[in-house]
Amino acid sequence: MKKNRGRAEPNAPGRVGLAGTMPSTASPTTGEGTPDMSITALIAPQLPMLRRYARAVSGSQSSGDTHVVAMLEALVADPSLWNRDLDPRIAAYRLFSTIWNANPMNRAGREASAADLPDRRIEALTPLPRQAFLLTAVEGFSPMQAAEVLSVDPGRFADLLDIAAREIGEQVASRVLVIEDEPIIAMDLEALVERLGHTVVGNARTHAEAVDMVRRDRPGLVLADIRLADGSSGLEAVNEILAAFEVPVIFITAYPESLLTGERPEPTFLIAKPFREDTVAAVISQALFFGTAARSPLRRSA
Repeated sequence: MKKNRGRAEPNAPGRVGLAGTMPSTASPTTGEGTPDMSITALIAPQLPMLRRYARAVSGSQSSGDTHVVAMLEALVADPSLWNRDLDPRIAAYRLFSTIWNANPMNRAGREASAADLPDRRIEALTPLPRQAFLLTAVEGFSPMQAAEVLSVDPGRFADLLDIAAREIGEQVASRVLVIEDEPIIAMDLEALVERLGHTVVGNARTHAEAVDMVRRDRPGLVLADIRLADGSSGLEAVNEILAAFEVPVIFITAYPESLLTGERPEPTFLIAKPFREDTVAAVISQALFFGTAARSPLRRSA
């Protein structure tokens, strides 16, 4: 390969840069005889978000860009590295992950150095759990897609997310209020919250109990059902809480359509029952990790 590719002109033929310009590696047709897109055309739209991900994984823009350029150079040298059987976005992130994880230095934990608090928290996570968390919480991949990006099976990926959730819990251990009128569900949620390293301040079964507990205990996170024991509304309880106190709220409800009005302030975290524990763990970690407070009023559809 030619040297100094990283300083190439953006449209210089035969060179690699962060604009994604590469020699065309298109095949005239696919096996079915349909026109095939060049690798350049497939990967170029992925580069802006891939650079964001690389920066989050590495802890700095320069290091992230260096690894993206290394991925592009590897692809120029060997176009077969591009997996045409995958969705282009998954293929791009998977190739980057292969390049990143092949570097022994990147497989070791390191002391956080980034300026912003979420960045410092990300850097403090061990490498593979950090990648698993970012792929789902920031990049928006489903767990199945993210497992494919990291070339691990779904069970192993679930383990990585669980590790990330525990490590995040150690960084942002919080006091959690559960608003839930079903005793078994409340017990399951309390056990999950405590397993993640947080403290449950109580379980409220009614609107009045929820408001009283918040005033007394000032939790750092609220998990709320919408329909409560005495016919009162968890949504109204949350609105009363948020009128005086900013706190992240995660709704866990069998009636998700009650919040899907198109008018509610964002962000709102919403999980439908029956829920998966790994989903709840991931959303708790995301809400606390990024310090995402809900805002009032939230509205329920008629």
